[in-house]
Amino acid sequence: MKWIFLLLTISFSSTYAQHNLPLANDFQQLLTQLGNYRAMGEFTAKRSGASQNFNVHHYNCNWTVDPSVQYIRGDVSISFQTITETSEIRLDLLDSMEVDSVLSGNLKLSFLHSGNVLKIEFGTSLPALKQSAVTVFYHGRPPVNGFGSFVTSAHNGNPIMWTLSEPYGSRDWWPCKDGLQDKADSIDVYITAPDIYTSVSNGLRVQQTVSNGMKTTHWKHRYPIATYLVCMAVTNYTEFVNEWDVPGGPLMMQTFCYPENLWVFQQEIQKAYDAMKIYADLVGPYPFIREKYGHVQFGFGGGEEHQTSTFISWPSEILVAHEMAHQWFGDKVTCRSWEDIWLNEGFATFMSGLYREQKYPATIVPGRKVEIEYITSEPNGSVFVDDTTKVSRIFDSRLSYYKGEHLLYMLRLILGDPAFFKGVRAYLDDPDLAYGFAVTSDLQRHLEEASGHKLDYFFNEWFYGQGYPSYKIEWWQQRNGLIGVRVNQTTSDPSVKYFHLPLPLRLMAGTEMNDVIIHPEFNGQIFYLKSAIMPDSLHVDPDYWLITKGNEVKKIDKPSSQTVLTLFPNPATDFLNIHANGFEETKMTVQVFDVNGRLVGKNEYSVNGSMNTTLNIQSLASGIYLLRIGTNGGFNKVFKIKKGL
Repeated sequence: MKWIFLLLTISFSSTYAQHNLPLANDFQQLLTQLGNYRAMGEFTAKRSGASQNFNVHHYNCNWTVDPSVQYIRGDVSISFQTITETSEIRLDLLDSMEVDSVLSGNLKLSFLHSGNVLKIEFGTSLPALKQSAVTVFYHGRPPVNGFGSFVTSAHNGNPIMWTLSEPYGSRDWWPCKDGLQDKADSIDVYITAPDIYTSVSNGLRVQQTVSNGMKTTHWKHRYPIATYLVCMAVTNYTEFVNEWDVPGGPLMMQTFCYPENLWVFQQEIQKAYDAMKIYADLVGPYPFIREKYGHVQFGFGGGEEHQTSTFISWPSEILVAHEMAHQWFGDKVTCRSWEDIWLNEGFATFMSGLYREQKYPATIVPGRKVEIEYITSEPNGSVFVDDTTKVSRIFDSRLSYYKGEHLLYMLRLILGDPAFFKGVRAYLDDPDLAYGFAVTSDLQRHLEEASGHKLDYFFNEWFYGQGYPSYKIEWWQQRNGLIGVRVNQTTSDPSVKYFHLPLPLRLMAGTEMNDVIIHPEFNGQIFYLKSAIMPDSLHVDPDYWLITKGNEVKKIDKPSSQTVLTLFPNPATDFLNIHANGFEETKMTVQVFDVNGRLVGKNEYSVNGSMNTTLNIQSLASGIYLLRIGTNGGFNKVFKIKKGL
């Protein structure tokens, strides 16, 4: 979503299409323009005031508009089920909208409209699990809040009206539950406008009728939908339809664009089809296959992923790919809180990056490089949104979009593609999440189940934590042909003391290279690497998998540290931790003897410079034991340990 993404899309799309690398000049222009975005987005929004004592089943919306007038008249019928016994429900609706009446069937209900909340009183108590419905009749001039919410403007001298309600704008122009706790099971939208115009909304167009110079268009959508994804646009659109052969069956692609831009949209539609195929292969079939996918041109300088009807200002290739990805990440599975907006925006940015990499593989390294430079342009800031009242904080391009995207790149590196994409598919297909809401821990759980890796440390450091690491690498050549590498790390923000990441290294000898991955766990850790080449240089993360900055690499003649071997705790009860660092050897043997000299346990480990392992001593009786630790390089030392109760 959003204007901020289009700016980067224009930079990337034009550059990638021309294979004109690097991208630095275009990116600097983007950063200048982002200042204007942040200024625009700095206002405080209130959270939903709707009550949580009912679940919405269906919205039936009748709206009358004229794209040349900032005004709406309508009625919205809300079918719902009570959760608890209650005599009232509350909806979100801005005070500037005037409520004419509220009905339940033919019964006129009392209501109070104040503080941007519409309280509806039934005059009697409704029991829990009661099916009911109310209809709100209203009219007014919606304000222009957030990214627009309800806007009248013009294109080529022709009036246009469009909506963009994310994150808090639905209440600006219609009564609803404007939050992330409840999806309607389905919606019907009837738009009445002057008959010279075409009206567009979610789902499938069912019928159009014309009477007295006004045209009413009925759209129906039969999938669960979050409130902010309900949309409307009206102008003199030109329409064209393509049928796509995609996994899951044929799919109608329906485009509504300005007549003056028809040729451009027709030329770019193949790229949208390419993105659809790539995404279906990676994460599963298009989620709304029974209806359509659509593009609707509008006057906002970017895009918005309205369910089945993506609004875009221009068919820029990466913008199209980004907004389409939201149909999976944001529409099928929607973040349950704006604190977790990266589940929408980080994923959409990541998926459009995968599209770009498949279409233009030469852009992989320079594209990641310029994004990481942007992410690390400031030393702090979390992907977790710590202030959801500010639109600019929710949609912070550096954090929610690009840092969120690169968290997913790092998870790919940690887990490997098979486990990573298996976990992502399971997340999208989870029956408790699909067509519903999710939080970050839901994604973490599915990635852990798919990979067998515990990821608490990663999300604590990278989702809640702030900043990034900088590595200082010293390396040297051993007489035995091994390459010694010592790793130190500093962090840009004190919220994280040490980032635990696999660290890709590239050894270079002229044009020959040898890529390895090490797993540093503490500062000063030493690794000894086997290499098929005798390198003359070493490079940190050459393919830009990691969010890092200011890495330093230095070749030295000889390391200054001594070998270190530590056992703790001692006394121990169940487990004994063994920490080794600075060992050139590749094999370490640990033998456990009782006080009579009998061998009671033996384990062998791979050292590779350093090692952290846990020795299970649960089966040993309480008492004194001797540990003999030896290596294939001649190291040999005996330790006394005590096994406690």
